[in-house]
Amino acid sequence: MSEAARVWWRDGTIYQIYPRSFQDSKNDGVGDVRGILQRLDYLVSLGIDAIWISPFYLSPMADFGYDVANYCDVDPLFGTLADFDALLAATHERGLKLILDFVPNHTSNQHPWFLESRSSPANPKRDWYLWRAPAPDGGPPNNWMSNFGGPAWTFDEATGQYYYHAFLPEQPDLNWRNPEVREAMYAAMRFWLDKGVDGFRMDVLWLLFKDEHFRDNPPNPDYSGPPAAWSFLPVFTADQPETLDVVAEMRTLVDQYRDRLLIGEIYLPLKELVKYYGAESPDGLRGAHLPFNFQLIQTAWEAPLVAQLICDYEAALPPGAWPNWVLGNHDQQRLATRIGAEQARVAAVLLLTLRGTSTLYYGDELGMPDARISPDQVRDPAERDQPGVGKGRDPERSPMLWENRENAGFTGAGVATWLPMVWDWPQFTVETEDVDTSSMLTLYRRLLALRRTRPELYSGVVIEVSEESGVLSYLRCHRDKRIRVLLNMTGEDRWIECPPGRLLLSSFLDRDNIVVGWIELRRNEAVIIDLDV
Repeated sequence: MSEAARVWWRDGTIYQIYPRSFQDSKNDGVGDVRGILQRLDYLVSLGIDAIWISPFYLSPMADFGYDVANYCDVDPLFGTLADFDALLAATHERGLKLILDFVPNHTSNQHPWFLESRSSPANPKRDWYLWRAPAPDGGPPNNWMSNFGGPAWTFDEATGQYYYHAFLPEQPDLNWRNPEVREAMYAAMRFWLDKGVDGFRMDVLWLLFKDEHFRDNPPNPDYSGPPAAWSFLPVFTADQPETLDVVAEMRTLVDQYRDRLLIGEIYLPLKELVKYYGAESPDGLRGAHLPFNFQLIQTAWEAPLVAQLICDYEAALPPGAWPNWVLGNHDQQRLATRIGAEQARVAAVLLLTLRGTSTLYYGDELGMPDARISPDQVRDPAERDQPGVGKGRDPERSPMLWENRENAGFTGAGVATWLPMVWDWPQFTVETEDVDTSSMLTLYRRLLALRRTRPELYSGVVIEVSEESGVLSYLRCHRDKRIRVLLNMTGEDRWIECPPGRLLLSSFLDRDNIVVGWIELRRNEAVIIDLDV
């Protein structure tokens, strides 16, 4: 592929920023928009191509910004619209792209739309949300459950009906069957696109529509225990066929602007996930450019399973679809905690050598583990409202580690951070790892530089995926150029037969030599080998 034909979101790497935890510029213990601007040069030096910022919209913060009260403004906690404009301009000046997190499924219960909807059954915006009469016994209309625990219905005393919320009661779901709702949301998208943002990551995209007959979800035969979100299968509350029509409309809107990207958060099996690429047309697929593929997070970290996943995903992709891979985000246990610090280096090589767009989560490039959150430090409603369930997302949202001084340079000295720092944080700071030639940060920089310059990695095919004795192997090929990737996903040394070639990189960053016939992979080691020398 020539330089002229390269597409930023296909060839590039996306870096997710959770704004509360990236950089605090106001010394109040919470990260903000100006803080992100202050750290842009670090992101350039890392070698990523685009940043995706979790919500910073006006919000009561019941779910830390995923309860939106105004889609076209910045919450004062994070700054102002002028701050955002400055960030966007500075991002583009540095050759980076900026992607916003958009929340189409629900608003805050303090959004003016919901306040109108709640005011009277006769209000014109009543049908903008999902209101239902009580069941004959006066209880909720059906058995739908909230993802954060308890029924997904809250009774409104003033109007005598229940409203539906897939998450918190403070997050009422919008009625996407109402064309006025759709147009209002598309207008909000246009507001940001007109400013010049480069795309959207659509939150819980597969949940937009619910069964129009409000039928009960069937019981989950694999669950036994107290009532919970997983007590029932979400047959009538997720992945409804009408959702794909709305995704196509979103794609049409985004395509009215040049070089913009539509990403969908979609936790579904591969067969259902790939439908969100959309239907074929003369102009290509008409769905999300990148329906997020979370399978590496959900699959056990074992070489045979990962090898099979790569093959299954590649086989499931529709013609013309571009793959993508994710190993961490703000809702998942951090990579270094999930699979261990040693294998996290192997995972970095995997993520940045697979075919498709890679998405990194802030701090994973430092090997940051989960923070330790005591009961009195819990902030996440997913844990707070379900004590003891272990659904909390606070551990993976702890502040970014920048410098070897108090609060790791995230905020000022003596300021209480909104979440605690990770334990033993000085070993994980950018300052510490920046001068360590064998650090995780150095590994990510080397990998990103290699991915940026080698067409085998940013656009080549992936073939010969195999597994032997816990070692995952595949070829990345572009025209007549070939790169072999070998990943030892075990805690034991392995001898692997390999054609002659030049070792481009070891995950240990301690060797660079000619490989002849066989290579000894040390335990927890991954290597990248240029076969055409």
